[in-house]
Amino acid sequence: MTNEVLPVWTYSYLAMLPPVFILTDYLRYKPVIMLHVVAFIICYLILLFGRGVMLMQVAEFFFGLVSATEIAYFSYIYSMVSPEHYQKVSSYCRSITLVAYTGGSVLAQLLVSLTTLSYSGLFYITLACVSVAFFFSLFLPMPTKSMFFHTNYDREACQKPLEQDAALEEAQKNHKIVHPELHTTSGMPDKKEPSKPEPENVALRVFVHWFQDLKDCYSSKHLFYWSLWWAFATSGYNQVLNYVQVLWEDKAPSQDSSIYNGAVEAIATFGGALAAFSVGYMKVNWDLLGELGLAIFSALIAGALFLMNYTLSIWVCYAGYLLVKSSYMFLITIAVFQIAVNLSVERYALVFGIDTFIALVIQAIMTLIVADKRGFNLQITTQFLVYGSYFAVIAGVFLVRGTYIIYSAKCQKEVESLAATQNPNEPCPQEPRDVSTKF
Repeated sequence: MTNEVLPVWTYSYLAMLPPVFILTDYLRYKPVIMLHVVAFIICYLILLFGRGVMLMQVAEFFFGLVSATEIAYFSYIYSMVSPEHYQKVSSYCRSITLVAYTGGSVLAQLLVSLTTLSYSGLFYITLACVSVAFFFSLFLPMPTKSMFFHTNYDREACQKPLEQDAALEEAQKNHKIVHPELHTTSGMPDKKEPSKPEPENVALRVFVHWFQDLKDCYSSKHLFYWSLWWAFATSGYNQVLNYVQVLWEDKAPSQDSSIYNGAVEAIATFGGALAAFSVGYMKVNWDLLGELGLAIFSALIAGALFLMNYTLSIWVCYAGYLLVKSSYMFLITIAVFQIAVNLSVERYALVFGIDTFIALVIQAIMTLIVADKRGFNLQITTQFLVYGSYFAVIAGVFLVRGTYIIYSAKCQKEVESLAATQNPNEPCPQEPRDVSTKF
């Protein structure tokens, strides 16, 4: 299971994401949503009635397809509403997903603990739910346009409404205090240089726009480092999520003890939801302290993973997982905001898609080296020792980066104060010195 079956999910997810990302937009979402549900149904049919390692690997392949095609669901919703409703729609989608996952975990735990329902019974319930979802997908209205292919893709025509421009400019002004290079990167479309003549071929024109957009976006050091954390942390978190059930089975074999995995997943998801919700009410200068926060919470995740590896108690292992999931949900919510605030809405899917793809590449490499039988073929406990060390390295890198930002900002403030004292009649400089160029 650990070294031959589960790695297939990572590889299939990585292989399917690029073509799905393109086909989702080209086919206008609905067909890919239906494929998403059909792949889910096939996966659970194989898990219910299949036997042997090879069929379990096939099931993991279809689950990788399920993961890759999930992007169609969110893209479809964005295509059906106007940009000013994106934030509210994103909140609804994230909330309903977390609520549904929590409800499913609680229901599964209650059914197993109180009615002694078999695990195959849970599979039948899941299969019924997914079949109902497929029925409803048949009645989804077909979008008449998409984000890239089925639209008049003109850079000037893609400008956001004036009131959105004003809001984005206001948000970006807050970032210039510590990261003044942002005003030259992924800001307003009307400040860009005139574009070169575009290819007549639609597909080629879309790819040219994608490349130019990515170049503009990642030229921002602030966005680049938050995306970097997103990619590396998500790959590590996905590994933990993929293998934690195996670790729990190792710590407390199901044939010898009561299992509370469903309850733990429910509590962890609810804790993650609370952590994500709290971000909206925190008054923190994320530009100045954000990357130091990434370091602190990454170190917390590393410590929890080390604890999960060395403890002999399943309850301590459960507690470590709760800490890992809550911390990651808290940080990823901040990262989404910090990345999105520097982008126009047309670039959200592109940048997040690329960040996810990079995360999957890192995860595939990690899986091949750590878990796959063609690599080191490590035992599950040793794997979690590696994952803890992985997050410790992430914490160290961002600790250096965060400390440097705070020190540079402090030095810059002292220089400006000294300059104002020596030349009281001279106005303060309009733009602070770029303290991030060395990074």
